[in-house]
Amino acid sequence: MKLLLEQDVKGTGKKGEIVEVSDGYARNFLLPRKLATPADAQAINAANIQKSAAAHKKFQAGVAARDLAKQLEGAEVTVKAKVGENGHLFGAVTGKEISSALLEQKQVEVDKKKISLAEPIRALGEYNIRISIYENTFANIKVIVEKC
Repeated sequence: MKLLLEQDVKGTGKKGEIVEVSDGYARNFLLPRKLATPADAQAINAANIQKSAAAHKKFQAGVAARDLAKQLEGAEVTVKAKVGENGHLFGAVTGKEISSALLEQKQVEVDKKKISLAEPIRALGEYNIRISIYENTFANIKVIVEKC
């Protein structure tokens, strides 16, 4: 029996897929629990439309991410931090501070989790930071840490 899955079913398929299952499995498990509906022509057409819409949305997100990467590539951001007598920072500069500096100085909102720091910045100077914007889309920025 052909069914359109309404939810992910372990061992059978993911939501939106059209699967071929045995009649008993369909009648006794999938249909009573509303995990699937019979795959008639209308359901198959609706599933295909949803798949194409999701693919288009993903493509548009990729295009927007590449534009953002071009905008950010090579940008310089200045972060001010408190410094002790020996030149070391009180605390560290993390992705959160870099994200807020990008928003303030470049009017670009980047999630702090997408800013990859091997380790937190604990000294004054210039640092090259890589930002993961989307799947396989990255931008390199320069972060300048100054004392306030």
